[in-house]
Amino acid sequence: MSYRLSILIVLIPLVLGWGCNNQMQCQKEGFQKILNGKDLSGWQISGKAKWLVKNGQLIGTQGENYAHGDLFTDANYDDFLLKVTYRVEWPCNTGIWFRYQSDKQAYQADILEYKNPECYSGTLYCPGKLFLAMNTNKEIVNREGWNTMTIRAEGDHLQIWINKHKVADVRDKSSRTGKIGFQIHQGEQFGSMKIVVREALLKPLGSFK
Repeated sequence: MSYRLSILIVLIPLVLGWGCNNQMQCQKEGFQKILNGKDLSGWQISGKAKWLVKNGQLIGTQGENYAHGDLFTDANYDDFLLKVTYRVEWPCNTGIWFRYQSDKQAYQADILEYKNPECYSGTLYCPGKLFLAMNTNKEIVNREGWNTMTIRAEGDHLQIWINKHKVADVRDKSSRTGKIGFQIHQGEQFGSMKIVVREALLKPLGSFK
């Protein structure tokens, strides 16, 4: 048996074991995958943006004529911890909806670069109130690669981290329950925008329906 083949035989179980252990660890910690990596089962499309699953990843882009749209879970969630690993192609204006009931009652962890006021991904948006908290540190955002957005919603306490940096910690009662989703904003200036979601893990902290 060659030396190279011996190394391969040793490495294959280690790699397979690493993936299995990660999945087991997620289950042990109470997380569930809300994207199955195969199709859009459990989700509903709203608007004219394009959504597809390719190579295990969710991809969202504008529709024809720079049309916008959203993708929402079928289920409504109350209190939870959500971890989303994603990357985007700039310029873009997108984000992660949570406790979404309507375009007037919801929250969004923004993925954007806003000029006035200056803020970046991880900024907490609420319809009718604009920004409840702003991330003003662009250095913690990986513009070219993968980022992890963590959202914790428990009662009126809302927290957001991006790449383990806390960027929002507020209390607000605008929405107590609702869907989780992703947004694609309209406009020619965002015509090349793309959001790619590699993983979305959710841990219920209370009831959901």
